[in-house]
Amino acid sequence: MANNVYDVAYNLETAVKESDEFKNLQTLYKEVFADETTKNMFENFRNIQLELQQKQMSGQEITQEEVEQAQKTVAVVQQNEAIAKLMEAEQRMSMMVSELNKIIMKPLEELYSDVDSAN
Repeated sequence: MANNVYDVAYNLETAVKESDEFKNLQTLYKEVFADETTKNMFENFRNIQLELQQKQMSGQEITQEEVEQAQKTVAVVQQNEAIAKLMEAEQRMSMMVSELNKIIMKPLEELYSDVDSAN
């Protein structure tokens, strides 16, 4: 291969930064953080989300009360148009990254499936 795989990765980084999905996400992120109330609401939502993820990853049980609090926070946050748009843009960006990951991992998946079928 003429290109080093890391050079290709850095080119991919540039392509992601130049993508419409990323530019839209960046614009919406700036809009949310430009308003103090919206910013605080969004940060509170993110903190709750991170706490629950950390708890889950460490094997701790998430209580029904925590689930209900998170659901209420999501409901409030989604009523804010700027945050709702940002969350939609984050989801589109996440889908793009997931698709890129599938493409990148394809050679390994093929390798392992060939090894499994050879046995």
